[in-house]
Amino acid sequence: MSDDVRRQPGNRADVREFLASRRARITPDEAGLPVHGRRRVPGLRREEVALLAGVSADWYTRLEKGHISGVSRQVLDAVARVLRLDDEERVYLFDLAHAAEPARAARTAEPLLPATVQWLLDSMTLSAAMVTTRRQDVLATNALARALFAPLFASATTVENGQANFIRYHFLDPGARDFYGNWNVVADVLAASLRTEAGRHPHDVLTRELVGELTTASAEFRTRWNAHDVLLHARGTKIFRHPEAGRMSLSYHSVDLPISAAETRPMCVCTAEPGSADEEKLTLLASWSAPRTQFVR
Repeated sequence: MSDDVRRQPGNRADVREFLASRRARITPDEAGLPVHGRRRVPGLRREEVALLAGVSADWYTRLEKGHISGVSRQVLDAVARVLRLDDEERVYLFDLAHAAEPARAARTAEPLLPATVQWLLDSMTLSAAMVTTRRQDVLATNALARALFAPLFASATTVENGQANFIRYHFLDPGARDFYGNWNVVADVLAASLRTEAGRHPHDVLTRELVGELTTASAEFRTRWNAHDVLLHARGTKIFRHPEAGRMSLSYHSVDLPISAAETRPMCVCTAEPGSADEEKLTLLASWSAPRTQFVR
């Protein structure tokens, strides 16, 4: 990303790069447009998107330069239809528009979780459960999560920063490739989820700092970040190669846990199929004499 794009106010760079990347993946044939002569790029031109969306070329050019604040839902729906955005990409586009509205202050430091959150986690003895920020900082865990994700908590990326972060560990600790049986799949999910979070909260300094750190230090992350893929990720399967328990395939669900009248935090729970070998391995991990977990700040 060039310096002039980085200096654009608000989230204009995100809007520009997202719309341009989606326009580039649709050919005129796919859009039902005739092709005359040679084209420099395979994707749609700005004026073609404008034509199909029913807006002027100048207006769409201004939108793609990042001027998304105040654009109506109907117009964004038309652009989303032309660019063939899926459900998650459509949500991301509307998040970008909402985030561009004026007088949106940067978020303050992460508030402390109520003690009842730790009680809830500790009560889940056969599931690895934790609460995180949306940029994947670990805020609280139960004992089984500490045992399952022991390589994360022992990682230099955690020790040196004073807080465990799944994305930083995944891309900056070489040991993560041994820990995750599907490293590339998880890498895609983490980068796309962080892109979604950054679109929703473009003024969040901590998220921007994390993105800057990762794009500088990891070519793998940088490639995925520049793809502008987005993801709303709530459930799936994770494959682990645990240093003590061996290979495990666990299902996980992420839900929004209320921590106040106005705020929620993601709670992720990893479980095994009842009666399976994976459940036996989780039971083994749960039996370890691990110290009681504390909030990780």
